[in-house]
Amino acid sequence: MPRRSERGEGNLGCILWLLALGLAILIAVKAVPVKLQSTELYDYMDELAKFSAAQLPPEELKKRLLTRAGQLRVPLQKENIIIERNGDRIYMEIDYTVPVEFPGYTYQWHFRQKLDRPIFIV
Repeated sequence: MPRRSERGEGNLGCILWLLALGLAILIAVKAVPVKLQSTELYDYMDELAKFSAAQLPPEELKKRLLTRAGQLRVPLQKENIIIERNGDRIYMEIDYTVPVEFPGYTYQWHFRQKLDRPIFIV
């Protein structure tokens, strides 16, 4: 027969683990989409550098990056895009901050993505 003083002793640990699990799930639900959008924008920047940098002027590349950022709901501004073509190389850099809102707190997630690659003229 169990003693009355032992009843419910493990409940606090279980509640703390459930709270930690809930917090981890909340962070994942808020952060994963932002990271995926960031990765998609970088992939698009790489695609532009590979296939369009030889034919399009830097201003057109900026315009296309801004359009794609708008589609992904990434708060990228034209003044935060650097595109330079030096000989047979292209350098691209984008810099933006995405606010990630949690209950009672907004985290400002800063992204600076750089790309430096050769231009393949086809």
